[in-house]
Amino acid sequence: MVTYIEAASAPYKNTGAIRLYTPDDFAGIKRACQLTARCLDELASRVQPGVTTNEIDRFVFDFGMDHGALPATLNYRGYMKSSCTSINHVVCHGIPDEKPLREGDIVNIDVTYIVDGWHGDSSRMYPVGEIKRAAYRLLEVTHECLMRGIAAVKPGARTGAIGEAIQSFAEAERCSVVRDFCGHGVGRLFHDAPNILHYGRANEGPEMREGMIFTIEPMINLGRPHVKVLRDGWTAVTRDRSLSAQYEHAVGVTAEGCEIFTLSPAGLDRPGLTAQ
Repeated sequence: MVTYIEAASAPYKNTGAIRLYTPDDFAGIKRACQLTARCLDELASRVQPGVTTNEIDRFVFDFGMDHGALPATLNYRGYMKSSCTSINHVVCHGIPDEKPLREGDIVNIDVTYIVDGWHGDSSRMYPVGEIKRAAYRLLEVTHECLMRGIAAVKPGARTGAIGEAIQSFAEAERCSVVRDFCGHGVGRLFHDAPNILHYGRANEGPEMREGMIFTIEPMINLGRPHVKVLRDGWTAVTRDRSLSAQYEHAVGVTAEGCEIFTLSPAGLDRPGLTAQ
């Protein structure tokens, strides 16, 4: 049985109950989300061949500190970086290191800032120099999956409608949807109820109600959907080493549909104009 609770009266832990937030809460999380979006905008010109993911991570940390924000991943369950950087066949949770990016890579950068107790969670794909057409097509398909999932958000619909919208489009484009990871409730907690699956049927899952806040973050593979987690306990990769991509927005359910909190102020949260 699904339980809904007013966020103000909910305990500060994930109990499985779905929190319903107020318009003032929406304004609070939007401030955190917009700072995250601004950081991701700033990274667009910094992702270049030869740049290391540690350099990217240091920028994420410094940008947060300069704006009074704490990276939520830093020291989260033993994770020691301020972002996740997932390159090529890495599905998610790639750990920044000293290996330089190479021409033709694609990289997902996932950032969450905490501002006044609110978590602003978002990620985008970045091409490194000139990328192959197949890679660019994957970016296009993945972003379209995200936007189709968002379009399914409205009060009275079930969360399965999000998954159905994503899965039906991805598979029609001969891509696959990763099942091992999902979107999640977000707000005062980094990860909260409900889980948002990126596959499924429209009549499945909890009913969406006004005031819910969660992420939608489909991971789409050019090959098969199967993944494995490496020995570091974090890095997830495709088993067949096919390319993987992910875009993520945080959204709130409104009376009419939804509000996207993590939209890019500069319009840079979509795939690039062309692929070389």
